[in-house]
Amino acid sequence: MKKSIFVSGVLFAASLGFYLGCKSKENESVTLFEENSTAWFIDGNSKWNFENNELIGVADSTTGFVITHDKYRNFELSLEFRPDSTINSGVFVQCAIPEMSATGCHELNIWDLHPNQNFRTGSITTKVEPYEIVETLNVWNTYKAVTQEGSIKVFVNNILTSSMEKDTLLEGHIGLQAMGNGTIKFRNIKLKEK
Repeated sequence: MKKSIFVSGVLFAASLGFYLGCKSKENESVTLFEENSTAWFIDGNSKWNFENNELIGVADSTTGFVITHDKYRNFELSLEFRPDSTINSGVFVQCAIPEMSATGCHELNIWDLHPNQNFRTGSITTKVEPYEIVETLNVWNTYKAVTQEGSIKVFVNNILTSSMEKDTLLEGHIGLQAMGNGTIKFRNIKLKEK
């Protein structure tokens, strides 16, 4: 009898350890857009390369994206970005199909000098104007997007710049943009699913 209690206890402890191990992995951040990874692809004519653990997009009168193959639903996405003064860039989330657009995705804009300042850096382009003006040119900045069942909150340099409640975009691909002319750099691109 003592032996069976001991075995049961060992099995319970092993099961608990496995369960906790699985739970902790669910809450871990994963790196998106790693060099030499097959988890993403390039679309368009802009040039993308890695240098010093930075993903660099260069546009020369071109448009281009890097896009995840997988879709994501509820998550926290965080990254660092450094735009020059001429690039039109952005972070696209909740794209139902792997085609990046301001209407079929949430485009979190990176363009301080946007001709329409309602859609400058920190906005959700065509949907929500930025609550705060954050200057980001030629320095490293942080972007964070938190999504939950159709709601999204967007932060630039830890400042809440835009949000939406209960939108119809629930799940989708994630993309980064290099458009027009100039250079955008990204690093520490982390995603934690909730």
